[in-house]
Amino acid sequence: MKNVFFIPTPIGNLGDITLRAIEILKYVDFIYAEDTRNTLKLLNHLKIKKPLKSYNKDNEKILTQKVLEHVKGGDTLGIVSDAGTPCISDPGQFLVKRLIENDIPFEVLPGANAILPALVMSGFDTSSFYFAGFLHHNVNKRKKEISELTRMKTSIILFESPHRLKSTLSILLQHFRTPIAACREITKKFEQMTYINSETDIENVTLKGEFVIIINNNISSEKSDDEPDYIEIEKLKKEGFTKRDIVKIMQIFGFKRNKVYKLLNK
Repeated sequence: MKNVFFIPTPIGNLGDITLRAIEILKYVDFIYAEDTRNTLKLLNHLKIKKPLKSYNKDNEKILTQKVLEHVKGGDTLGIVSDAGTPCISDPGQFLVKRLIENDIPFEVLPGANAILPALVMSGFDTSSFYFAGFLHHNVNKRKKEISELTRMKTSIILFESPHRLKSTLSILLQHFRTPIAACREITKKFEQMTYINSETDIENVTLKGEFVIIINNNISSEKSDDEPDYIEIEKLKKEGFTKRDIVKIMQIFGFKRNKVYKLLNK
């Protein structure tokens, strides 16, 4: 058996812990955790007692050397983050690099994460996707990042905190077609998926919990280039444009008059 294990933990529902993760948590000598208090709650729930050590983004470079010393001394270690899979927008990647550099074998367990459930729940194309993680906290740099993401012609997945969510969604509306999916509290009691089509929708979002944003930026193979977009037509209707005006607008973009009328009369 290897000496270092990266162990996914539940992102909400404690029932999502795998049998193998429980087995490894019982097996290791030490557990390095992003937040020892959160991990202690999980271990108490599982009735597991293990020495806990802090390992987070503030101290991971310093503590990595101690982790390597433990391993070389024959200790077995488990690495966990607050929730989900270590190294995915969480600490651990620096340690992985050092383990590889030192030819120390390690194992990554499969398990809970917020990315895939949110993508599937959105109903958007799952054939390919790009995970961008957290965008920059500075609004101008965030705008630049979002502008660059428009080049990714696939489903795009972001993480966002509640206090930046409205700002980020507002910027996204300026760059991407709607709807944009905002999912919060995945696997928890108040799990919720909200589809954003306008600024009004943003105001109705409950700003609690962790958010995953999914953007459908695929070039659909199911729709030909001359097929008008029903969602865009609905947006024009909500803005108060008459049917005649909408037809003219869509014709400017090269769409056929009869196809636009067909969608208008749905």
